[in-house]
Amino acid sequence: MKHALVKHAVVKHVLFVCSQNRLRSPTAEQVFSSLDTIEVASAGLNQDAEVPLGNELVEWADVIFVMESAHRSKLRQKFKAQLKDKRVVCLDIPDDYDYMDAELIRLLEAKVPRHLP
Repeated sequence: MKHALVKHAVVKHVLFVCSQNRLRSPTAEQVFSSLDTIEVASAGLNQDAEVPLGNELVEWADVIFVMESAHRSKLRQKFKAQLKDKRVVCLDIPDDYDYMDAELIRLLEAKVPRHLP
């Protein structure tokens, strides 16, 4: 049990990933940016994303939240070497929401905190 607590205390850099980095991941970044226990960033997996995901961000992150299982697959294909000791959590949130949509915020607040320090 002690080991699990230690592992959670190490999580400091939290990365939210979706396809375009326009709606879901920037909303998540905004929602959790006020927490003192973590630093947050967001990026998109597509080449034309607002902030395209690169090696540097993947290496920076302690835990990576993806919005869909397809994102997890694409993340593993593109960044296999950088992911070897990373925790990747799939939130199962479809691309059905606008930026800062109240329902999207509710889903994020229900799903994300249990994975944070």
